[in-house]
Amino acid sequence: MLTKTEVTDDQVVALLAPVGAVRTVAPLSGGMFASVLRADLADGRAVVVKVTGADTARLLRYEHGVLGTEAEVDRLGHAAGLPVPRVLHVDTTRAHVDGDALVTTFLDGDLWSALDLDADGSARARRSLGALMARLHRLTGDRFGYPAPEAGLTAPTWPEAFDAMVRAVLDDAERWGVDLPVDRILGAVARHRDPLAAVTTPRLVHADLWAGNVLLDPEGRTVVGVLDGERALWGDPVFELVGADQLGVGAVDPDLLAGYRDAGGDLGVGDGTPGSGDPDAWRRLRLYRAYFACLLVVELLPRAYTGDWVAGHERAARANLRTVLDELDA
Repeated sequence: MLTKTEVTDDQVVALLAPVGAVRTVAPLSGGMFASVLRADLADGRAVVVKVTGADTARLLRYEHGVLGTEAEVDRLGHAAGLPVPRVLHVDTTRAHVDGDALVTTFLDGDLWSALDLDADGSARARRSLGALMARLHRLTGDRFGYPAPEAGLTAPTWPEAFDAMVRAVLDDAERWGVDLPVDRILGAVARHRDPLAAVTTPRLVHADLWAGNVLLDPEGRTVVGVLDGERALWGDPVFELVGADQLGVGAVDPDLLAGYRDAGGDLGVGDGTPGSGDPDAWRRLRLYRAYFACLLVVELLPRAYTGDWVAGHERAARANLRTVLDELDA
């Protein structure tokens, strides 16, 4: 089972010595394979400490080096005025903890996934998230794919990078004995290379903007914080729609798209109804949904999840994979 690194208060104190004196330490919820803590400093600041374990045997290929990715995303986003944490310290020496550590500012706000919003509040939140996405996608890079060198999943073009990403998760599936329709998946990617090649500028994609990684203003219910950029990549902005709705198929949320358009962006999927907008954008979206469904199915084994939800989660992800592959074959 993928286990988190145990981090003691004394280790946090030593780790934070370059940042400030520690008053209190408390664990934070969330994080699948990182230990996440809040530390309140003597000068009144609150910081977040994230530690990823040194044992990488149970990571999927794309997950290697994610702490460095998160630090890069936070630095770029903060410089661009986006509501992301500010990086205060990165420690990869492993002198104090058994893993790599990232220290950032603590962001205030209500975690979206913990809220029961009414229809109006939910619509405002989704429109605000769409606007945030459009701002994020203005940041550009010089290569496509996952930025961490440890993953080895970058390429000069998006078709090359995406093909490498797909083959990596299929290799992970083989390593963990997970049955996937490999030939159908690779065939779909090969047949739709031209739509992928239409993406010529690497844009920063958070790739994990579900409600558990988004903070909302308590009053206006607009986005005031974005967390956990560890799965970010340089690629097609359309990919963002999958990270924000990870078990979604069919239509795209119209409020999200309206917020994106209001901020000056266009994802090419029209009003969100299948068949509207650019057919190539929909083909790419279906490819990304297929890829993400593979990730959701494969990660269940190395993470050794337990609970009644696991079987239903796998069934839903596999059903989505069949659906989008059928759509791509049509």
